[in-house]
Amino acid sequence: MAFQSRLPVLSVLAALGAAGLMAAALPAAAAAAADAYPSRPIRLIVAYPTGGISDTVARALGERLSAQMGTSVVVENKAGAGGSIGIDAVAKAAPDGYTLGFASTSPLTLNPHVSRVNYDPQRDVAPVMSVMYSPVLIVATQNFAGKTFQDLVAQAKAKPGSVRWATSGLGTVGHVVLEQVKAKSKAELTLIPYKGAGQQMNDALGGQFEVMSTNASPMLTQHMQAGRLRALAVGAPRRIEGMEGVPTLAELGYPKANLTSTFGIFAPGKTPPAIINKLNAELNKALAEREVHERLLKGGEVPTGGTAAQFAKAIHEESVENARIVKEAGIKAD
Repeated sequence: MAFQSRLPVLSVLAALGAAGLMAAALPAAAAAAADAYPSRPIRLIVAYPTGGISDTVARALGERLSAQMGTSVVVENKAGAGGSIGIDAVAKAAPDGYTLGFASTSPLTLNPHVSRVNYDPQRDVAPVMSVMYSPVLIVATQNFAGKTFQDLVAQAKAKPGSVRWATSGLGTVGHVVLEQVKAKSKAELTLIPYKGAGQQMNDALGGQFEVMSTNASPMLTQHMQAGRLRALAVGAPRRIEGMEGVPTLAELGYPKANLTSTFGIFAPGKTPPAIINKLNAELNKALAEREVHERLLKGGEVPTGGTAAQFAKAIHEESVENARIVKEAGIKAD
């Protein structure tokens, strides 16, 4: 009887021992999977159209990753809904490191606060690395006679509704910048929301409005150098190289409007940490390459880099701040 009474105890001990062995084996298995990664092509989804700075940078990174990791990186553009369509595709992919996304942080930190998205920005997407930040420029068209940002605010106050401010869409970073300027200055600025930066740029060149908020890009730089457009202010931590005469919005007294667009690499939410860390190391190495670095600077972008944890922390803080701004300003998307 004594022997029989010990059987359940032995069974439990055996089960616990087996569980312990399995638990101990999991990190080893994950490490082995990371060591073998990648063993087939990687798909890199760009959440914006072909031809833009995001597409250019993503392809440059893809080329470097391919050379460094010994596998092909296939770039696929899935544009629309301010980057949410591309991020949704990443969120729904297998979490094995073979599908990545290149996008701004807005699909995670801004879009969910102004419209419905089909993914959970906190659980379904894993930040891998911050790649760059893109300054937000406040640019005057030839329809604005003033010379400075202060002139812009003064005109809007003296003649309410006379200053039309175009953004690439409702609920975009450029729209948030406008609302923050309005809140601080108490000036009556008229919002002109477009559905994308292409038509916004065309109408800017045609003088269809006085000013616009837009991200830095090689095309924008060309138009400013040709005198067709003029930068009045910039959202950035510091003045931009090559545009040292353009003050930041923080310098002008608008610290809450001094925003940038951060872009990075993302993976599906349950991608193993070992693979995330391996990708992060390879991406930091690629970003440090002179060709990639110079391509970003030439387009007006500022390289960043860093750890996955740092990127995740920055995304969380940005989301909290955007939620506050959106609520206070009553911002809504289409």
